[in-house]
Amino acid sequence: MTEQKTIQTNSIKWLKECSSNTFDLIIADPPYNVGKDYETMVDSINKKEYLEFLNEWTSEAVRTLKPFGTIYTFMGFRFISYLYDILENRCGLYFNSWISWYYTQGQGKRRGFSPRHDDILMFTKHPKKYTFNLDNIRVPQKTYRSINNMRGANPGDVWEFSHIHYCQGNRQDHPTQKPEGLIERMVLASSCEGDDVLDPFSGSGTTLRVCQQLNRNCLGLEMNPNYVDMTKKRLAQPFHGFDSIDPRMKRVPLDLSDEAIRNEYVANHKRWFLKNHESKIEEFEKEVSRIYGKIKVERRKLSRPTRQNKDLFASLDYPFQQNDKVHTPL
Repeated sequence: MTEQKTIQTNSIKWLKECSSNTFDLIIADPPYNVGKDYETMVDSINKKEYLEFLNEWTSEAVRTLKPFGTIYTFMGFRFISYLYDILENRCGLYFNSWISWYYTQGQGKRRGFSPRHDDILMFTKHPKKYTFNLDNIRVPQKTYRSINNMRGANPGDVWEFSHIHYCQGNRQDHPTQKPEGLIERMVLASSCEGDDVLDPFSGSGTTLRVCQQLNRNCLGLEMNPNYVDMTKKRLAQPFHGFDSIDPRMKRVPLDLSDEAIRNEYVANHKRWFLKNHESKIEEFEKEVSRIYGKIKVERRKLSRPTRQNKDLFASLDYPFQQNDKVHTPL
């Protein structure tokens, strides 16, 4: 049984009192200092004060990270280079990836190019020993080939996830709510079931909600009491699937001309790529039918890995080759 808990507190003060080497994974979405209204504070201070803030929370957060832990942190374009420098040179972490979260809708500009991405930095505390579960985050191949690993490809460092729009049922009253599918990829990649995750700026509670469904413990720190209450209500709601998905997860590989192979692949695709997004299964089946004609539809609830069976697809035979299992590289 895992636990998700949110605490109303000043993140930096709480982190200073936290024991070192506590968390396996940290996912941080700090204020970008762009004037957002978070009710209890407005995200607008001078540059010197903001850089002091970045230095203070990162140094304390890194101290609480376990020796083989990973940190992901969001940041806007104005301060991303400063944050990189702090994490690498002042905190002594090891750079892994600079991820671009691409979205199709955002604020428009009349003089200049409208921003359509946010940056996410991924750093590890050890240069080689860290958790990275590639099989858990693969995306479907574009084309079937017998030599391909049909379990999927590495998603790369440009991730497309739609914003959570105001018309969506899961939209919270928070100015910078992140998509669940975006956080899902980080949690699946860089932690295992039962691990301890920290979100030092938990906001609307997305990281806690994702960890709840993926069997991770998660602690969220949040100053605004309204956001704390919002998160508690969100965690109590029934789960019907995450609110966003990488469009590639619904991609149907070309050249699946052999009916037996195609039917096997379609069944496996649902387990591999759509097990937390069951509302997208029908769209996937329609696309398969459009390309290849009517298919045999298998209706059953998709199972999830358990502690006793983390590798859900270990028994698959050729041509669906298996590559990387859940692992911590040595």
